[in-house]
Amino acid sequence: MKCSEFLALIDDLMDDAVSADVRAELQKHLSGCEHCEVTLSTTRKTIQIYRSHEIYDLPAGLRERLHTAIMARCKKGC
Repeated sequence: MKCSEFLALIDDLMDDAVSADVRAELQKHLSGCEHCEVTLSTTRKTIQIYRSHEIYDLPAGLRERLHTAIMARCKKGC
């Protein structure tokens, strides 16, 4: 399985909407692909944070750097 195939199925995997065979293929891919493992973990954590409705205060310096980086990226064409 290629990373692009894994990413196409990530939503179904997280929704537990894949067959046992497909799940086994996805798990096999994850066991050998750190990039997809990190992507899955980060996606799950992001959803968990979003669902918790918690507001995180960022330190002023970090907030400003993040805002500047986002605006610079958008000016280049997101």
